[in-house]
Amino acid sequence: MTIRTLALKKKLARAMKKAWPVPAWVIMRTHGAVRFHVKRRHWRRGKIKT
Repeated sequence: MTIRTLALKKKLARAMKKAWPVPAWVIMRTHGAVRFHVKRRHWRRGKIKT
């Protein structure tokens, strides 16, 4: 059993927020220049440095 510290939980929560795609209104506002999130991460494939 692992014990997750508050610092690790905060880091994981921050990474969870970054994993979302770019909103449709951002794509519209930038006229398609920004189509996808460059730092988008899948929970199983891309690991974060802890």
